Amino acid sequence: MATFDNAEIKELLKDFQDILPNNLPNELPPYRTYQHEIVEEPGSKPTFRAPFRLSPTELTDMKKQIEYLLPKGLIRPSTSPYGALVLFTPKPDGSLRMCIDYRALNKQTIKNKYPIPRINNLLDQLRGATIFSKLDLRSGYWQIRMADNSIHKTAFRTRYGSYEYLVMPSGLTNAPATFQAEMNHILRPLLDECMVVYLDDILIYSRDMKQHVEHLRRAFEILRRE
Repeated sequence: MATFDNAEIKELLKDFQDILPNNLPNELPPYRTYQHEIVEEPGSKPTFRAPFRLSPTELTDMKKQIEYLLPKGLIRPSTSPYGALVLFTPKPDGSLRMCIDYRALNKQTIKNKYPIPRINNLLDQLRGATIFSKLDLRSGYWQIRMADNSIHKTAFRTRYGSYEYLVMPSGLTNAPATFQAEMNHILRPLLDECMVVYLDDILIYSRDMKQHVEHLRRAFEILRRE
C-alpha cells in the first residue's frame, strides 16, 4: 500500500483485515473460473529426471519447504510417472528459493496465447492520476487450482519422495497466461477505470484522495467475494 497518513485509508484497511492475512490458510483455495490445465503435444510421453545431488543446506531447506506445503494441502505424495527436478537459486537476502525445473514438460506443452499486457499500454491508463496504491497478492499462483487431469504432471522428485501440486506452481510455461486470465476475469469491472493488472501486481490509481478511498473499497469488495 502507499505510505501516506490518511484516517479513511487506515479505517478501510481495518474493515478489510480479513483479506489481508499474514499467512496463507491451511486449506486449498476454492475452484475459480480458471484452473490450470497442462495440454501436451500429441504423442508426448511423461517427462522425468533422477534427483540431483544436493548440499546439506539445500536438503534441509527442501525438507522445510515440503513440511510447509504438505499441511496446507498445496502438494501431496505422488505416484505419477512424471518427475521434475528440484533446483535451488539464491535470494537477495542470502536464503534459498526452491524451484521446480519444468523445462522438459514445458517443451512439449501446447502454448497458451492469452495476451499478457504490455507495460507501455498500462502506463497510458495512468494519465491524470495523482494517487496510487499497489496491491501484491500473497503467493498469487497458489490461489489457482490445478485441473484434476493435470495434477500428476506437476510431480517433482526429491530425496524424501515424489510430490505433486494441487495448486498452480511457478515454472509452468502457461502459468502466467492462466493467472492473467483469472485476474482479468475477477477484476474486469475496474480495469482501465481505476486499475491496471499485470499478473499478481494490481495498481489502483485515482485523481484525488476521496476517489482513491472509493476505488480501494470497490477493489477490496471484489477480492473479498473471490
